[in-house]
Amino acid sequence: MSRFVFGFLCVALLLPPLAAPVRADTIGVQSAELVPDEDEYVLSAQFDVAINPTLEEALQNGVSLYFVLEFELGRPRWYWLDEKVAQLTVQYRLTYSPLTRQYRVTTGLLGQQLDSLDEVQRVLSRVAARPVVKKDALVPGARYDAAVRLRLDVAQLPKPFQINALASRDWSLQSEWHRWSFVP
Repeated sequence: MSRFVFGFLCVALLLPPLAAPVRADTIGVQSAELVPDEDEYVLSAQFDVAINPTLEEALQNGVSLYFVLEFELGRPRWYWLDEKVAQLTVQYRLTYSPLTRQYRVTTGLLGQQLDSLDEVQRVLSRVAARPVVKKDALVPGARYDAAVRLRLDVAQLPKPFQINALASRDWSLQSEWHRWSFVP
């Protein structure tokens, strides 16, 4: 048996089968709604985020985790494709500092220091009054379809972790699209 074949067989036995279905850990969506504010509608949502031990260990070892909140608002049309009225993508970066023993959740230029993983999960689980669409962009009385989800963005992970994420359900943390109808 040649070295190449022997090496290939060793690697093949160590890797989990890629054809096997990978079940994603889910983030539950407890509630989501659009609420009118002064001159816009704001999104309020509650998720059930639970960071598993694999992700916690990665954080402790200096790997940043990126969570993405996605929102879509569309108006269904019977004669053509649905009209996209509003889209929003918000990225949360989660890091851990071993020196201060604190977690940091950053979105844009804003950051927040947290002492425990439970606090991190509470912060990631709650979306409060996030502006998504101006009131004058919507037709009063028309029906709109809204959708929201939260997921771990594995494309932002370092390359070795991206490969591991393909075969491990511990790295595929996400919610299903939560959809509801909305009439302004």
